[in-house]
Amino acid sequence: MAAPTRIIALNLGMQTVTLAEFRATVDGSVTLHSCRQEELIVDPAADATRSAQIEATVINLKKEIGLTSRDSVNFCLPSQSVFTRFVKLPGASPADVDEIIGFEAQQNVPFPIDEVVWDYQIMGDSKGGSWDVVLVAIKADQLGEINAAVNKGGFKSSIIDEAPLALFNAFRYNYSDQSGCSLLIDIGARTTNLIFIEGNRVFSRSIPVGGSAISAAIAKEFRQDILVGEKLKLEKGFVGLGGAYAEPEDPTDARISKIVRNTMTRLHAEIARSVSFYRQNQSGSAPVRAYLCGGTVGLPYMVEFFSEKLQMPIEHFNPLRNVTVANQETADAVANKTHTLGELVGCALRGLGKCPVEINLRPFTVVREHDLARRKPFLIFSAICLLLAPAGWWFYFNQANLVAEEKLASVNAEVAKLDAVAKKFDALEVDRVRMQDLAAPVVLAAAERMAWAEILDELGTRLPSRFIWITNLEPLSNGRPIFASGPSVSGKPPAPPRPGTPAATGPATIDAVLVRGLYLANPPNDKEARVIDEFVNQLQGSNIFRVDERDKNQDVRTTIDGSSWAYEYSFVLPLQKPITLP
Repeated sequence: MAAPTRIIALNLGMQTVTLAEFRATVDGSVTLHSCRQEELIVDPAADATRSAQIEATVINLKKEIGLTSRDSVNFCLPSQSVFTRFVKLPGASPADVDEIIGFEAQQNVPFPIDEVVWDYQIMGDSKGGSWDVVLVAIKADQLGEINAAVNKGGFKSSIIDEAPLALFNAFRYNYSDQSGCSLLIDIGARTTNLIFIEGNRVFSRSIPVGGSAISAAIAKEFRQDILVGEKLKLEKGFVGLGGAYAEPEDPTDARISKIVRNTMTRLHAEIARSVSFYRQNQSGSAPVRAYLCGGTVGLPYMVEFFSEKLQMPIEHFNPLRNVTVANQETADAVANKTHTLGELVGCALRGLGKCPVEINLRPFTVVREHDLARRKPFLIFSAICLLLAPAGWWFYFNQANLVAEEKLASVNAEVAKLDAVAKKFDALEVDRVRMQDLAAPVVLAAAERMAWAEILDELGTRLPSRFIWITNLEPLSNGRPIFASGPSVSGKPPAPPRPGTPAATGPATIDAVLVRGLYLANPPNDKEARVIDEFVNQLQGSNIFRVDERDKNQDVRTTIDGSSWAYEYSFVLPLQKPITLP
């Protein structure tokens, strides 16, 4: 299937919404034709209106780019909206992982599995009999609200990706020449995503420190609201270099730079812990380089700060490294915010297919729409066939009638020959039935011998090892003895059939076994014969006997009075499969 000519990509950040139009080229690459970006309300108190903000922003961006039709869009969800887990699953092949991933999702997703939309992908090859799997999930109602806002903005949902995984796809496309472990530091408005990349392997971790933390700290320092703090951050904010570097002459600038540095220092501590976690728990390598992306990394001296702290090469991530920009206007529009376009490029690459990670968190409604769209040509074809069916049937009937008349004569001749062969088969069938009737008693006798061996083996397996013996087994049919039985060890006659048992019309099957035996009271003061209860309880798990609570309570036992060395017991064991008598 050819790649689409036009690919619309949408990044729904927590504070910024970006829309871009890409074009697929014949050589399998993409070209950026236009891009627009718009800020959402900064104040977290406005999150309740987020869906309405997304809808209005998408409508505005669509008009600015000049899109008029209801195009399909690949959009990206922020990491804090999506639950992501990296797990190792056993299996000899990917098919084994597919069989157990549903159970694994139920264990890892912190919501009822029927209330979420989830997807997974195996990352790389098997290592030591286990597979690295990335599992992502989002609550269905939350995803439904976001998807509805995008649809009301004028788009049809096609692929729904997650920010860290979209960044991974963009990195692999633009920096495929890099070896070793690379660390992508995506500092967004609310969170910072750390994406560890080693070849086709990816691991991400989200840290709740971002640009909003800086704005909130500035607002607190100057006793202003969050909007003022955001404005001061954008106008005067930069990372204080500290140490021997001179402070700014403006006291306000100096205070803000210290606040930014303190926040970034806290973020660096979390990054150091995440690197240790990745190396120890995920068997990863130490990063040899780092790339900065996200809206907050545009603050001055951010690269210098992380170079000092991480002691490794640091540069801004360029998601347009292998992406062509179609015109100068678009190049000027994205010149100062290239580091914020990684998710957009990742979503655009999904339109080409064959990305390293192809997670798709489509709501159930979108899945149904896509299935209907995929089946639509077949439905149209079926409707055409239905309209042409009467004419086709008339033509077929006439042709079939002519062919049938021609074949009828030859078939009648063949029928005469086959009648003679059929008579021979009938004679053979009569002989087969007669031989089967002769062999039936022998087969039943052999089956009975095997059945009694299984019964004795099962009783020996379930019988407790001490204080109890079986002295007599008696087959029963409909609650009555099959064969004449001698007296019990106590000299008493056999137990009468259960009340309500119909009179036997002749021994046809053995459906139960009467078990008699002796047991010892152990310890001597045991008046309840627990060894019999233990025996019956073990028989309840048998595949040969059918023991329920009603049968369990009808066993007969001699009361322990201390006057005998052993006491009698008996009970009936119904069989799961009755033994047919020859």
